[in-house]
Amino acid sequence: MKYSGMEFELWPLGDSAVLLRLGTHTQPRVNADVHRAVAALRAALLPGVSAIAPGHACLLLTLDLPALLRAGGSSALAGRVRALLATLAADAPSPSRLVEVPTRYGGDDGPDLDAVSQATGLAPARVVELHVAGEYRVAAIGFRPGFPYLLELPEALRLPRRSSVRPRVAAGSVAIAGAQTGIYPGESPGGWHLLGRTELALFDPSRSPPSLLLPGDRVRFVAVT
Repeated sequence: MKYSGMEFELWPLGDSAVLLRLGTHTQPRVNADVHRAVAALRAALLPGVSAIAPGHACLLLTLDLPALLRAGGSSALAGRVRALLATLAADAPSPSRLVEVPTRYGGDDGPDLDAVSQATGLAPARVVELHVAGEYRVAAIGFRPGFPYLLELPEALRLPRRSSVRPRVAAGSVAIAGAQTGIYPGESPGGWHLLGRTELALFDPSRSPPSLLLPGDRVRFVAVT
Protein backbone atom coordinates (compact mmCIF):
# COMPACT_ATOMS: atom_id res chain seq x y z
CA MET A 1 0.00 0.00 0.00
CA LYS A 2 1.30 3.46 -0.88
CA TYR A 3 0.94 6.44 1.42
CA SER A 4 2.56 9.79 0.77
CA GLY A 5 4.85 8.15 -1.80
CA MET A 6 6.07 5.44 0.59
CA GLU A 7 5.01 1.97 1.61
CA PHE A 8 3.41 1.34 4.97
CA GLU A 9 2.72 -1.89 6.80
CA LEU A 10 0.16 -2.97 9.38
CA TRP A 11 1.29 -5.50 11.96
CA PRO A 12 -0.62 -7.03 14.89
CA LEU A 13 1.11 -6.34 18.19
CA GLY A 14 -0.16 -8.85 20.69
CA ASP A 15 -3.93 -9.28 20.81
CA SER A 16 -4.92 -5.67 21.55
CA ALA A 17 -2.78 -3.37 19.41
CA VAL A 18 -1.74 -2.75 15.81
CA LEU A 19 1.60 -1.27 14.68
CA LEU A 20 1.50 0.91 11.58
CA ARG A 21 5.02 1.29 10.21
CA LEU A 22 5.82 4.04 7.71
CA GLY A 23 9.58 3.58 7.59
CA THR A 24 12.54 1.95 9.26
CA HIS A 25 14.78 4.92 10.07
CA THR A 26 14.56 8.17 12.03
CA GLN A 27 14.07 10.71 9.25
CA PRO A 28 12.27 14.07 9.47
CA ARG A 29 10.20 13.33 6.34
CA VAL A 30 9.05 9.95 7.63
CA ASN A 31 8.28 11.38 11.07
CA ALA A 32 6.24 14.18 9.50
CA ASP A 33 4.20 11.51 7.70
CA VAL A 34 3.68 9.73 11.02
CA HIS A 35 2.19 12.88 12.55
CA ARG A 36 -0.03 13.50 9.51
CA ALA A 37 -1.31 9.95 9.86
CA VAL A 38 -1.90 10.35 13.60
CA ALA A 39 -3.90 13.56 13.06
CA ALA A 40 -6.06 11.95 10.36
CA LEU A 41 -6.67 8.75 12.32
CA ARG A 42 -7.59 10.63 15.50
CA ALA A 43 -9.99 12.88 13.59
CA ALA A 44 -11.65 9.84 12.02
CA LEU A 45 -12.62 8.39 15.44
CA LEU A 46 -12.14 4.87 14.15
CA PRO A 47 -14.39 2.37 15.95
CA GLY A 48 -12.40 -0.05 18.06
CA VAL A 49 -9.38 2.26 18.47
CA SER A 50 -8.98 3.56 22.02
CA ALA A 51 -5.62 5.35 21.71
CA ILE A 52 -3.00 6.31 19.13
CA ALA A 53 0.67 6.87 20.01
CA PRO A 54 3.30 8.04 17.49
CA GLY A 55 6.90 6.88 17.31
CA HIS A 56 9.82 7.96 15.12
CA ALA A 57 8.75 5.97 12.05
CA CYS A 58 5.62 4.19 13.20
CA LEU A 59 2.49 4.59 15.26
CA LEU A 60 0.64 2.31 17.65
CA LEU A 61 -3.12 1.79 17.63
CA THR A 62 -4.39 0.47 20.96
CA LEU A 63 -7.59 -1.50 20.50
CA ASP A 64 -10.86 -1.72 22.41
CA LEU A 65 -11.57 -5.35 21.54
CA PRO A 66 -15.33 -5.48 22.24
CA ALA A 67 -15.87 -2.28 20.22
CA LEU A 68 -13.61 -3.59 17.47
CA LEU A 69 -15.61 -6.82 17.17
CA ARG A 70 -18.87 -4.86 16.94
CA ALA A 71 -17.32 -2.80 14.10
CA GLY A 72 -16.28 -5.79 11.99
CA GLY A 73 -13.03 -6.89 13.58
CA SER A 74 -9.39 -6.32 12.70
CA SER A 75 -9.76 -6.84 8.95
CA ALA A 76 -12.42 -4.13 8.79
CA LEU A 77 -10.17 -1.79 10.79
CA ALA A 78 -7.24 -2.46 8.45
CA GLY A 79 -9.45 -1.55 5.49
CA ARG A 80 -10.53 1.72 7.13
CA VAL A 81 -6.93 2.65 7.94
CA ARG A 82 -5.74 1.92 4.38
CA ALA A 83 -8.59 3.89 2.83
CA LEU A 84 -8.00 6.87 5.08
CA LEU A 85 -4.23 7.04 4.64
CA ALA A 86 -4.51 6.61 0.88
CA THR A 87 -6.39 9.94 0.72
CA LEU A 88 -3.70 11.99 2.48
CA ALA A 89 -1.63 14.40 0.40
CA ALA A 90 2.13 13.94 0.64
CA ASP A 91 2.76 17.67 1.00
CA ALA A 92 -0.07 18.49 3.40
CA PRO A 93 1.22 20.45 6.41
CA SER A 94 1.33 18.66 9.74
CA PRO A 95 -0.72 20.35 12.46
CA SER A 96 1.73 21.68 15.04
CA ARG A 97 2.40 24.43 17.55
CA LEU A 98 5.63 26.25 18.28
CA VAL A 99 7.04 26.15 21.83
CA GLU A 100 10.02 28.26 22.90
CA VAL A 101 12.32 26.83 25.56
CA PRO A 102 14.42 29.42 27.46
CA THR A 103 17.77 27.78 28.21
CA ARG A 104 20.87 28.66 30.21
CA TYR A 105 23.91 27.26 28.41
CA GLY A 106 27.24 26.16 29.85
CA GLY A 107 28.64 26.24 33.39
CA ASP A 108 26.85 24.10 35.95
CA ASP A 109 23.77 24.07 33.72
CA GLY A 110 25.65 22.69 30.71
CA PRO A 111 28.69 20.77 31.97
CA ASP A 112 29.40 19.18 28.56
CA LEU A 113 29.45 22.38 26.51
CA ASP A 114 33.26 22.62 26.54
CA ALA A 115 33.64 18.91 25.69
CA VAL A 116 31.22 19.29 22.78
CA SER A 117 33.21 22.34 21.67
CA GLN A 118 36.41 20.30 21.62
CA ALA A 119 34.83 17.31 19.89
CA THR A 120 33.24 19.40 17.13
CA GLY A 121 36.05 21.94 16.73
CA LEU A 122 33.59 24.77 17.31
CA ALA A 123 33.89 27.53 19.88
CA PRO A 124 31.41 27.15 22.77
CA ALA A 125 29.56 30.27 21.62
CA ARG A 126 29.22 28.76 18.13
CA VAL A 127 27.84 25.51 19.60
CA VAL A 128 25.16 27.54 21.39
CA GLU A 129 24.50 29.63 18.29
CA LEU A 130 23.90 26.54 16.18
CA HIS A 131 21.72 24.89 18.80
CA VAL A 132 19.40 27.88 19.16
CA ALA A 133 19.30 28.54 15.40
CA GLY A 134 17.44 25.31 14.64
CA GLU A 135 13.74 24.58 14.76
CA TYR A 136 13.15 21.07 16.02
CA ARG A 137 10.17 18.74 15.80
CA VAL A 138 9.06 16.45 18.61
CA ALA A 139 9.31 13.03 17.00
CA ALA A 140 8.08 11.10 20.03
CA ILE A 141 7.86 11.13 23.82
CA GLY A 142 9.92 8.57 25.84
CA PHE A 143 12.20 7.16 27.54
CA ARG A 144 10.38 8.52 30.59
CA PRO A 145 7.19 10.63 30.80
CA GLY A 146 7.65 14.00 29.13
CA PHE A 147 11.07 13.39 27.51
CA PRO A 148 10.93 14.82 23.96
CA TYR A 149 13.03 13.33 21.16
CA LEU A 150 13.68 16.37 18.94
CA LEU A 151 14.75 15.82 15.33
CA GLU A 152 16.94 17.89 13.00
CA LEU A 153 19.93 18.72 15.16
CA PRO A 154 22.47 20.56 12.94
CA GLU A 155 25.01 18.22 11.35
CA ALA A 156 27.92 20.08 12.96
CA LEU A 157 26.65 19.17 16.45
CA ARG A 158 26.03 15.47 15.90
CA LEU A 159 28.05 13.31 18.26
CA PRO A 160 27.68 9.78 19.63
CA ARG A 161 26.35 9.45 23.15
CA ARG A 162 28.82 9.87 26.00
CA SER A 163 31.08 6.88 26.63
CA SER A 164 29.67 6.66 30.18
CA VAL A 165 26.24 7.29 31.69
CA ARG A 166 25.86 9.88 34.42
CA PRO A 167 24.00 8.44 37.40
CA ARG A 168 22.22 11.76 37.90
CA VAL A 169 21.14 14.37 35.36
CA ALA A 170 19.24 17.42 36.64
CA ALA A 171 15.63 18.03 35.64
CA GLY A 172 15.38 20.44 32.73
CA SER A 173 18.78 19.52 31.29
CA VAL A 174 19.01 20.21 27.54
CA ALA A 175 21.12 17.59 25.81
CA ILE A 176 22.23 16.24 22.43
CA ALA A 177 23.10 12.79 21.08
CA GLY A 178 23.29 11.53 17.52
CA ALA A 179 20.94 13.52 15.28
CA GLN A 180 18.64 14.53 18.14
CA THR A 181 18.35 16.94 21.02
CA GLY A 182 16.19 16.42 24.09
CA ILE A 183 15.22 17.70 27.52
CA TYR A 184 15.28 15.61 30.69
CA PRO A 185 11.89 16.11 32.40
CA GLY A 186 13.09 14.94 35.80
CA GLU A 187 16.26 13.89 37.56
CA SER A 188 17.48 10.60 36.11
CA PRO A 189 20.53 8.79 34.78
CA GLY A 190 21.54 9.89 31.29
CA GLY A 191 24.20 9.45 28.65
CA TRP A 192 23.56 12.47 26.40
CA HIS A 193 25.82 15.54 26.22
CA LEU A 194 24.46 18.30 28.48
CA LEU A 195 24.55 21.76 26.88
CA GLY A 196 22.25 23.71 29.18
CA ARG A 197 19.17 23.70 31.35
CA THR A 198 15.65 25.12 31.29
CA GLU A 199 13.33 25.97 34.17
CA LEU A 200 10.27 24.79 32.24
CA ALA A 201 8.41 21.86 33.80
CA LEU A 202 8.39 19.23 31.08
CA PHE A 203 6.04 16.90 32.94
CA ASP A 204 3.42 17.66 35.59
CA PRO A 205 0.81 14.96 36.45
CA SER A 206 -1.60 17.64 37.70
CA ARG A 207 -1.56 19.40 34.31
CA SER A 208 -3.75 18.52 31.33
CA PRO A 209 -2.05 17.24 29.30
CA PRO A 210 0.74 16.42 31.75
CA SER A 211 3.50 16.65 29.11
CA LEU A 212 4.48 20.19 28.13
CA LEU A 213 5.64 19.07 24.67
CA LEU A 214 3.59 16.76 22.48
CA PRO A 215 4.53 14.69 19.42
CA GLY A 216 4.47 16.90 16.33
CA ASP A 217 5.20 20.14 18.21
CA ARG A 218 7.94 22.43 16.92
CA VAL A 219 10.55 23.64 19.42
CA ARG A 220 12.98 26.53 19.49
CA PHE A 221 15.60 27.03 22.19
CA VAL A 222 16.23 30.58 23.39
CA ALA A 223 19.51 31.36 25.14
CA VAL A 224 19.04 33.25 28.43
CA THR A 225 21.41 34.37 31.17
